Amino acid sequence: MMKQSILLGLSLATVVPLIQPSDLAHAQIKIRDLQQIAPGISVSGRVTSVVGNSFVLDDGSGQIIVDAGPRWWQPIDLTVGEQLTVTGKVGRSGELDAFSITRSNGSVINIRPAAGSPPWAGGPNRRGSRSR
Repeated sequence: MMKQSILLGLSLATVVPLIQPSDLAHAQIKIRDLQQIAPGISVSGRVTSVVGNSFVLDDGSGQIIVDAGPRWWQPIDLTVGEQLTVTGKVGRSGELDAFSITRSNGSVINIRPAAGSPPWAGGPNRRGSRSR
């Protein structure tokens, strides 16, 4: 029973970021649908600052720092003023860890899978890295 409680807790933790705070009082998800929901959230906005592969995204209601992984793994080269949609998850420090970035022209930059460790885990000297 304890393992089932932990599993349910972990499953719900994956779903919670998909629910907007204003929807919490009205949110009702069927148990069978829990595994059908793609993990992550999407935000759209304008790039206001870029440092390496991190950037600030502003949607007019606020700003968030987006982490697109280490530059040695995959440089993304964004410009200030660019309109983007970022899909990812909110990290421990409050930044948005990007899974993918969609530019206004529809091109997609895939950063990492939504599940599991990022492909760069272990650093640039690990076997199979894309070190540049």
